[in-house]
This record gives sequence, structure tokens and C-alpha cells, in this order.
Amino acid sequence: MTEQRRGPLDGLLVADFSRVVAGPYAAMLLGDLGADVVKVERPPHGDDTRGFGPPFVRYEENGERLSSYYLSVNRNKRGVVWDLGNADDLRKARALAERADVLIENFKPGGADKLGLGYDVLSGANPRLVYCSVSGFGSEGEGARLPGYDFLVQAVGGLMSITGDGGEHAEPRKVGVAVVDVLTALYASSAILAALVERQSSGRGQRVEVDLLSSSLASLINQASTYLTTGEVPRAMGNRHPSIAPYETLLASDRRFVVAVGNDGQFRAMARVVGKAWMGEDERFARNAARVEHREEMLAELEEALLGRTAAEWVEELQGAGVPSGVVNDIGEAFALAARVGLSPVVLADGQPWPPSRPDPRAQVASPMRFSRTPATYRLPPPLLGEHSAEVESDLSDGGGPSPQAPVR
Repeated sequence: MTEQRRGPLDGLLVADFSRVVAGPYAAMLLGDLGADVVKVERPPHGDDTRGFGPPFVRYEENGERLSSYYLSVNRNKRGVVWDLGNADDLRKARALAERADVLIENFKPGGADKLGLGYDVLSGANPRLVYCSVSGFGSEGEGARLPGYDFLVQAVGGLMSITGDGGEHAEPRKVGVAVVDVLTALYASSAILAALVERQSSGRGQRVEVDLLSSSLASLINQASTYLTTGEVPRAMGNRHPSIAPYETLLASDRRFVVAVGNDGQFRAMARVVGKAWMGEDERFARNAARVEHREEMLAELEEALLGRTAAEWVEELQGAGVPSGVVNDIGEAFALAARVGLSPVVLADGQPWPPSRPDPRAQVASPMRFSRTPATYRLPPPLLGEHSAEVESDLSDGGGPSPQAPVR
């Protein structure tokens, strides 16, 4: 029989002093896994993302307007508004930190120390605290003075140099979401979980640090390795892959579609489907390295055949032959695909399945993590500004542990 728990982190208290994306998203991931997350915001407007719009959605219950951006990274949190320049509110913040299992902050480097919320001070009062600092370029030296924003780091961190169309005069392109923030959040949550596991044996917490630039560089994987091992600087190639072919968009009679041929067997299957089986035996195309070298010849042969049918027709045949392929979906079509293959990609804030028949201000992207006994849960919608201030302050004043999660609105 399945245990009725909030998730694998049930019982942990997380103090979220971060704002914008990377820190709040890391905190939300912990909340999805069952932790009691308290989001601390400053008056009068709270987290910057509350104003990142349009689009905005309006809650019918009280008419408060929230940006869809804010809604995307702040579920499963109780929200408080404290002015950390006010002595009484700062005492509340410190009381929360001294009781927390995890604290996440992205103050400017040194900012938390000035408030008495730095790791050295808090770890003295709370030795079990796992303290996660998120910054743009690190906490020391020149990097500590630089502001960290996803778009900026995509540029200076090299990601934009390999994104977008190739060519001398092509404009560099950012990824269509704040991908460096997301990657940093994933590294942060992994580091926090590792520190919590280590705490089980040592009994002590520790400080963990992640920064946007290091996260971006670590995520360049093969492109970074190419530079480090050969000295060759990778460049943008549009939808082409520098080391695999065909792994790109190809033109059918109506539009382009994607093929992701990952091995020579898949290429032979593709060659048979398009009526050019001989390509699978030709020395120019039989092996991946040769196909990369002779890419233009290969593409000319393939697209000569592909122009005879539509993209959807080719995708159906290629998929049937085991060749990874697909049309380029928009986001709505992508959610429909996930639902069609049985992934249940969207939930409401109370965890109920979402009928994809109309927009809903409570709709949230489901956690991609699956657990057999302690699944991710969806207990609280993103908090209204200061929604749980009285409740959390009552918890802190009574000296007890974190209270049960507030009921869903």
C-alpha cells in the first residue's frame, strides 16, 4: 500500500530568500518533493517576477493580478513579506533561518552578511543548516561585483556564440527561455540534496554555492570539451550538430522536420525509407564521421527524395522504421504530444489533472520526476503577496516546528 506522504522531503523546512528565477526555481523543486518552503519577499512589490509581464492572470477569489512568469517558479511555497531593513522583521527572518534545514539566497555577494543572515553567523546558531548561495559570477574577486542575469550570462558565457544561424553576419541568438537560470536551479537543488545526505552522517550542514557562469560552462558539455581538448572554438551551426549527421532539420514538400540519427543503423534505415538504400553502403555515408565530412552531399541526396512527400508523411514512415524524427511543434502542440503519450504534463495547483480544454490560472507544468512511493505533490499555488505572513509568524512565535501546510485556496 502506498504511503501517504507529501514527498521524499516531507518534514524539511526551506527558507527561500531568493528572487527572480534560479533561486526560486530551486526552492520550488524542493517544495515539489515535499519540503515546507517559506518564500520571503520585500515590500511593497515583492519578487521582481511579479511584474514580469504581460501576460498576467487574475485570481477570481480576490482579483489579485499575478504574472505568468511568477506563477511558473513559485508553487508549493508559503509567502511572507518582511522588510529586512526593519529590526522586527529582521528578527523574524533570523528566527526562520535558525529553524530551517535549508536556506537559499541570492543577495548581492556580502549582502546577507551585512544583514546578519550570512552563513558564518547562522551556522553558529543552526549547525545543521544547509545554506545555498546563488550568484551570477561567484562570491569573490571581480565576479562578486558583476550583476547576474540569464541573458547576460548566455552572451558572456559562450552559449549565444553556438546558438542561431551560422555565418559571418548572422546575429547571435539566446535560447527561448532563461535556460541558464534553469540549469543553475538544477545544479543548486542537486547540491542541496547532496549536502542533506551528507548531513545524515556528519550531523552538520554546510554552505554550497552555485553561480550562473559556472553552470553555463558546465552545461556546454561536448562543445566545451571540443575547445578544451583541441583548442578549436565551436561556432553556431543553426540546427546542425557539429559531430553527428544527419542530426538537423530537413526539407520535405511542405516544411522542414527534424531527424536525429544517432547511429549508423538508424541511417541505413532512413536511407531505405527514402528509397536510397545504397547510401547506407556508400563509403561517404556509411559511417557517421564520413557523413559529417560529406554533409552537403548527403543532404543533397536526402532532400532530393524528401521533396516528394510531406513532413508528416515522412515522420510517420521514419518513426515506424525506428528513426528518431518529428515535426517542429509549437508549445501547445508539445503539451498535446506529452498528454497523448501518457505523461500527464499539466496539473492544477491542488494536484488535480488539468483538462486541456481552456486556459486556467491554476495550471502548472507537472514535475518531470517520478517516484514509486513518494511522488511529487502539488499542495499550494504560488502565494499571493504576503499571503501566509500571519501564519508563519505565528509558527515562529510559538517556538514549535513548521506547521502543517496551509489548505489550498
